[in-house]
Amino acid sequence: MDKIAVLIPCYNESKTIKKVVEDFKRELPEATIYVYDNNSTDGTDKIAKDAGAIVRYERKQGKGNVIRSMFRDIDAECYIMTDGDDTYPAEEAKKLCEAVIHKNADMVIGDRLSATYFTENKRPFHNFGNVLVRKLINMIYKSDIQDVMTGYRAFSYKFVKTFPILSKGFEIETEMTIHTLDKNMDIENIAIEYRDRPQGSESKLSTYSDGFKVIKTIISLYKNYRPFSFFCKVAIVLAIIGMLFLTPVLIDYAKTGLVPKMPSFVASIFFFISATQSFFGGMILQTMVKKSRQDFEIKLNEYADKYKELMKNSL
Repeated sequence: MDKIAVLIPCYNESKTIKKVVEDFKRELPEATIYVYDNNSTDGTDKIAKDAGAIVRYERKQGKGNVIRSMFRDIDAECYIMTDGDDTYPAEEAKKLCEAVIHKNADMVIGDRLSATYFTENKRPFHNFGNVLVRKLINMIYKSDIQDVMTGYRAFSYKFVKTFPILSKGFEIETEMTIHTLDKNMDIENIAIEYRDRPQGSESKLSTYSDGFKVIKTIISLYKNYRPFSFFCKVAIVLAIIGMLFLTPVLIDYAKTGLVPKMPSFVASIFFFISATQSFFGGMILQTMVKKSRQDFEIKLNEYADKYKELMKNSL
């Protein structure tokens, strides 16, 4: 079992990976550096190996797929996740590790948005998207997360081994954040310096398509984790639409005693029935989620025992 494992998912980062590996080896000499190559074609894996990293491969394309393999394969007391593009300074890694090892944090967020992100990042829609996603999640979950989509994080063993990864791509960071909030795990926000990619290094993130995936992920996870709240809102919308159809029918009936707008009346009934189904469906799903959370707490105890055993064997 590693004391600290530095996890670096990579896809065509030959221009920067050598510096990233060497920086983390310098700042965290006790750490094991893992580079997972995700079908690179520019020799990233060879450069990383020559720099002293342990190189492994994930053939399924996408950052979420890489992180899934990393979390399954590696046992460590503390995990540092970073990118291979040299945008996150290794000098900040000790702060993140200390929050996990000494403060028992389950996830430590390397907060770019409170530091240099908006001056360093030259893509205005990325800036807008980061702020929008942060505000949306904090509003839904009544939290105070400072940076939802940062790729610089530290994790505890408990988080890594109990996090069910569903995302395949860059929406993985959003999924991590929501999971931690939903499961009431300990979160720390630590402001870090951020620097834009060096010249010649290209981002793999698509502003619009990946941004849409992130918003879709937030809605999907909100539905899955808080179904009663989600479906209550759907029920309210459906009931309002039903009232819009029903109101002119009631006005005509009050004046004439007749229902001349039968299609509107039928449509209103349809929307009211749908609203009722949505409300009670949310109640049923919320009961299932509550049972799932109870099972999760039992699972956490099992992993706590496993963690103690691994720590004992590593001494």
